[in-house]
Amino acid sequence: MAELEKQTLPSKPRSPIGFGQKLLITHWRSLLLLSVGVYVPLQIFGLLAFKVEQNQGGFPWDLPILVAIHSVAQPQLDQFAVLLTKMGSFWTVLPTLSAIALILLFQRRWRSLTYLVITAAGSATINRTAKEFWHRVRPDIWTSAAPEFDYSFPSGHAMTSMTLIAILVVLTWDSVWCWLTVMLGSVFILAIGWTRLYLGVHFPSDIIAGWMVAIAWAIGVSLIIRPFSQSANIISEQPVSETKLFPEEQQLINEE
Repeated sequence: MAELEKQTLPSKPRSPIGFGQKLLITHWRSLLLLSVGVYVPLQIFGLLAFKVEQNQGGFPWDLPILVAIHSVAQPQLDQFAVLLTKMGSFWTVLPTLSAIALILLFQRRWRSLTYLVITAAGSATINRTAKEFWHRVRPDIWTSAAPEFDYSFPSGHAMTSMTLIAILVVLTWDSVWCWLTVMLGSVFILAIGWTRLYLGVHFPSDIIAGWMVAIAWAIGVSLIIRPFSQSANIISEQPVSETKLFPEEQQLINEE
């Protein structure tokens, strides 16, 4: 009997190195996601922000890219860009997020709903705070068909569109809809970014900075809230974790 118990008990690492190896094997996916999804985007955003702080004119490639994109301008394309760019504004995306929130509320997906609210509200707050902090003036190269009068860095449309798609990817994680969301969402994000450059209301560095900070925020919140645990998504059946706290979360509350 003792022999059988020894065989069923998990083997204990005999050294700190062995323990560390087991941790890495267990959590390598989370660590990779933390590195690629949070650390790298924040580093890129930090480099862009530092350069903008030193020089409001930005990078040598900002103006040439703007001029190249606008070189194909024509009245019909202007109208299309003005119409399309509205789809990336916060007030246009808000009804979509509200509809998703109602679905999650109806399905009793408290964890996913909490993730959506925190990610969306946090993204809007970060964008407004960053604009007021960096005070970057928008480009003034030609008369825009849809002028903007607030600050430029980072792009609110870029952050809003990226945040929306990131939320949808997380909520459809581990389902067949995830890849469709990634593909269609990528087209949507790039299209919104193009409209901001074509209309001349943002520098390319504004767009990239908006994408990066939105990715880092959305993924960072997902690692804390963990709405995709137990293959939770808005298509599959509701997992138990959507309406209950995890053991470690309950322990923290009990300790308080």
